[in-house]
Amino acid sequence: MITSYITHPRCHDHFMGPEHPESPLRIESIRARLALSGVLQQTMQSESKPATDEQIERVHPHRHLVSLERCVPEEGITLLDGDTLMNPASMDAARHAAGAVVRGVDQVYRGQADNVFCAVRPPGHHAEATDAMGFCFLNNIAVGAAHAIEKHGARRVAILDFDVHQCNGTIDIFKDHPNVMVCSSFQFPFYPWRYLRSQWHNIIDTPLPPGTDGPAFRRAVEDHWLPALHAYKPDLILISAGFDAHRDDPMADMCLEAADFHWVTHLAMEIAALYADNRVVSVLEGGYDMEALGRCAEAHVSALLGLPFKE
Repeated sequence: MITSYITHPRCHDHFMGPEHPESPLRIESIRARLALSGVLQQTMQSESKPATDEQIERVHPHRHLVSLERCVPEEGITLLDGDTLMNPASMDAARHAAGAVVRGVDQVYRGQADNVFCAVRPPGHHAEATDAMGFCFLNNIAVGAAHAIEKHGARRVAILDFDVHQCNGTIDIFKDHPNVMVCSSFQFPFYPWRYLRSQWHNIIDTPLPPGTDGPAFRRAVEDHWLPALHAYKPDLILISAGFDAHRDDPMADMCLEAADFHWVTHLAMEIAALYADNRVVSVLEGGYDMEALGRCAEAHVSALLGLPFKE
């Protein structure tokens, strides 16, 4: 497998304060772990370009983008809500994060890579069409999905989200969309407290109780996601790769291990091999214990490369 690793230095410049869990250290911890293990050196590394207004406005109305740009402070940090803050570099970082998924989609459709991991921030899956929330400004995975549909003719995009929080933003944007299916596993009941009960045919919700371990997670994915994916036969798989369901993560109460993220990534690749000419594009979402985040990202990228899991 040719695995592309896309990031950008601008993603380090978004900063929400020294106590905020969504920090620049997240990308550093991933890169350090991948480099130390030798996994990074096996990928094709490149930098993202910022997403254009046209690309963003396929999923967010123009007024949302204008509103966000107006909130960017000239200096210091400004508050959008209790969790989501901006510094002067935030929107530039958000554009590069969304642009990474666009570039990843282009790479898999042009045959430049089999699959892609976008190590970028801020995350995106909580950003609804007209609302920034949950550390997210632009919905990176949604921008990538819309680009695949518009520019590459994708007809059946499957978004797999195993972050510990449900992807309310992705659901808000794609509920009842004829070309997108969303599979989301998440701790229940839990933030974001909306869209937790699916009423749309294309949304496969997999709520999990606090304390869910790896075997229970795997059974739930096999029971809920696999039948839906085989019936849907996606021509592109996008992954919202949140690693905050790991047992050491401070943000939630799930008990997954790094091996579980390798397993679910391998499952996504098997579906992609059957129906999508191996096309998989993954983008970082959550994960806030730095050591666990590095280990989980290593497991995830190793699976993308076709490598076995290593403890």
